[in-house]
Amino acid sequence: MRRLLLMLFAVTLLAANMACSEEHEHIANAIYPQDSVPVMMSYGVNTLISDSGIIKYRIVTEQWEVNPNRNPSRWVFEKGLFLEQFDLAMHIQSYIQCDTAYYYDIQKLWELHGRVRILTKNGLRFSSEELYWDERSHELYSNKFSHLITEDKELQGNRFRSDERMTKYSVKTTKGYFDKKDFENNSKENMTKQQADSAKHHGRQPKQPRRIKNN
Repeated sequence: MRRLLLMLFAVTLLAANMACSEEHEHIANAIYPQDSVPVMMSYGVNTLISDSGIIKYRIVTEQWEVNPNRNPSRWVFEKGLFLEQFDLAMHIQSYIQCDTAYYYDIQKLWELHGRVRILTKNGLRFSSEELYWDERSHELYSNKFSHLITEDKELQGNRFRSDERMTKYSVKTTKGYFDKKDFENNSKENMTKQQADSAKHHGRQPKQPRRIKNN
């Protein structure tokens, strides 16, 4: 999870540096903060990224904007962002997807909105309408309804917190918690106990023998 986001950050930073290196001096009207003129705008980006000569990542976005003139300075993926990670056989291990993404380079903060979907290599699935990644605190969080599914757990709630690897997480104001193994075991134990209690309560106690007196 962390490597995926770090690779995205590295690519955006490289693109910004390339844009700055190609600048030429021109005489023009002064640019004011309210003008919000981007220094780079790319369309139809579909890029494979290699690590040690092996293709491991893909970034897909329809529109990519680098704009330090807005307040605060940011990179904008207005029309969606898709990032996936491959294994050695080019099978998808994990991915991140959202409808809109912003990266605030000064604050070191990612902001994802609209149909945020994450699949980690451990099989964890996360979905929400909002997700933030704070690079400084190494934390992921959301204050909107979030849904998290693992092999044996399903969590839902309005306050999600996690480390950037998504191995330690919590969901507060939960609307549901389901652990399949615990639920099945507890159900069997509770059913057995209820049946025993019911039999004890409704069962007939044997009568004590009484001696009959002869007149």
